[in-house]
Amino acid sequence: MRDWFRFLNRRQFLGKTAVVSAVAHLLPGARPASGLRAAAGFPQNHIYAKLGVRPVINGLATATRVGGSLMPPEVVAAMEEAGKYFVSLPELHEKAGRRLAQLIGVEAALVTTGAAGSMTLGTAACVTGADPQKISRLPDTSGMKNEIIMQKSHRSGYEQQMLLVGTKIIEIETREQLESAITPRTAMLFFLNIGDPNGQIKRAEWVAIGKKHAIPTFNDAAADLPPKSRLSEYVKMGFDLVGFSGGKGLHGPQCSGLLLGRKDLVDAARINASPWGGTIGRGMKVGKEEIMGLLAAVERYLKIDHEAERRELEGRIREITQVLSSIKGLKTEIYVPEIANHVPHLAIEWNRTQLKMTSQDVSEQLLKGEPSIELAGRNWGRHKPKNAEPENPELQGLTVCVWTLRPGEPKIVARRLHEILAPKPGRT
Repeated sequence: MRDWFRFLNRRQFLGKTAVVSAVAHLLPGARPASGLRAAAGFPQNHIYAKLGVRPVINGLATATRVGGSLMPPEVVAAMEEAGKYFVSLPELHEKAGRRLAQLIGVEAALVTTGAAGSMTLGTAACVTGADPQKISRLPDTSGMKNEIIMQKSHRSGYEQQMLLVGTKIIEIETREQLESAITPRTAMLFFLNIGDPNGQIKRAEWVAIGKKHAIPTFNDAAADLPPKSRLSEYVKMGFDLVGFSGGKGLHGPQCSGLLLGRKDLVDAARINASPWGGTIGRGMKVGKEEIMGLLAAVERYLKIDHEAERRELEGRIREITQVLSSIKGLKTEIYVPEIANHVPHLAIEWNRTQLKMTSQDVSEQLLKGEPSIELAGRNWGRHKPKNAEPENPELQGLTVCVWTLRPGEPKIVARRLHEILAPKPGRT
């Protein structure tokens, strides 16, 4: 996740990232809050209206700041049923983790509070192991291994999740620097998966160095789904721990995540967390509902036809581009981000000398309009090489993530874009 404005690729949702449209659960007899207009595409008595909160059409991505993704019926049903009973949380954590590990094809799994929670608990596991005395002392790490090494280019603003444990971040850029930075105090080698193109040390080499020095490696792969093979790919590559968000591509509960990998480390992470008191992770509470909801989400995700889903997304893009095709000077392109949010997106580009609009102008009109629509910026999710030539400042554009659009919303997005971008009579 990281310096949000310098490095937008992390989970690809910060600053210019996703907004999730509201879940259309209706409250019987509910009325819109005073002064709140009903937006097209949303029922007038939607659940957020009582609070005066305005839903948006999400054409960005699965951003945490606006609610992640929408849960399918199977996940909602599992959470509802789980909420009807009491259960031993330690036992549920262990047995749900065992089931998740079997489904995914890894040694061990733990449901966490998002990918961020997996970072904290994974770090704690590498620092304390299963030692109860060390666990109870965190974030006091005096006398423990407490240094985390990462590539400078992998900084993204989420390092606080590791610093919470009482660790220190050591930045390096080259393999030689990495080898020199490793000391008896090194607890973990951290790798930001989406930062792979920006760093000099790639995944396989990072893993090999960790194995060479017997130091655990952690891969933060929060948003790197689909394809579903990614769930096990990085563990099989050799990473000791891998973190995923549960509320993005998996469409599980937004406050859930996965920590996957070595059983001894996952077990250590589990006892660093809630419901155990006196632990650094006590406040990172995953309820029985989230555990069963994420399990249902993973079971569903491994069964669905992702090729059919891809065709559906391409169809949504065609629906939008057909409406925009009449605008002279507007270019559209389908592209798929290489890492994270690996689904078809629609890139829209124009020259402001011709259409007289900047990306910011269009974004502001979309956000202020009815319904409110949020899109990502130009080149969102694309890796830009360090030696790339400067771009033409006159080029403007937006990106539509059709993955997060609800039924009927591609048509609304297309109509609003056409209203804003199409030349008006008398405008040259």
